[in-house]
Amino acid sequence: MSVWLVGVSGFVIMLALTYVVLMVLYFSMGIALELISARHPERRIQHRAASNKQTDIRQSILSLFSISAYVAGGLWLQLSGYTLFNIWELSWWSIIVGLLVSVVIYDAWFYWFHRLMHTKLFYRFHAQHHVSVAPTAWSNNNDNLVGTFFEQSYFLVAPILMPFPPVVFVLHKVWDQVTGMIGHAGHEFFASPSARAPWPGVCTTYHDQHHSYFHFNFANTFTIWDRLCGTLHPRYESRVREFERIADGQPAKNKPS
Repeated sequence: MSVWLVGVSGFVIMLALTYVVLMVLYFSMGIALELISARHPERRIQHRAASNKQTDIRQSILSLFSISAYVAGGLWLQLSGYTLFNIWELSWWSIIVGLLVSVVIYDAWFYWFHRLMHTKLFYRFHAQHHVSVAPTAWSNNNDNLVGTFFEQSYFLVAPILMPFPPVVFVLHKVWDQVTGMIGHAGHEFFASPSARAPWPGVCTTYHDQHHSYFHFNFANTFTIWDRLCGTLHPRYESRVREFERIADGQPAKNKPS
């Protein structure tokens, strides 16, 4: 391991770098999605007033710091040799396989911990995030520290338990941040057949329905767990088809929910 990553100072450096990257992603994605959405009001998913931007940003700045600590901590522990398995040699195949496996495992992690946070016992730790009934991209990281821990501590644990090179978890977290903000954007630009049966993918409508209906659509990247457990919103696929028609320039049959 590089000398500059050794000891407490190494962790602090990794924490600072991770926080800078996530903050740059947060603000650049937020601005970009806000500008694109403003030009396409026909793609808006809900009629409700959007969440408070200032509140979202203030809480997200804190949450992103704790997320950075999990990501940096997991990578630092892995690079320091605290791993269950020997790390795979860095190669294209190890990155691709590792990233695919990590995304699939994280989707299961997210689904079950997310459902746990919606129980009576734990919901108080997640209520902050659901202040945003009609979310925007800025809402993605608006969560309290306990709620953030439930979902994001995966990035602290996974590098210790999985044999994938560190770059896999870096790429996975970048992917998670980008897709998470798209999922909260409040405007649908990614509706396509790949986001509905028989395919397991999702689009922005998927997580937007979670915010507006609360008891549906708990996963992160795929609809597999929701389909198996009966928690997929019954109008999810019809709404995806509706936005496909809008993308093709056809008139919408239903008003936004």
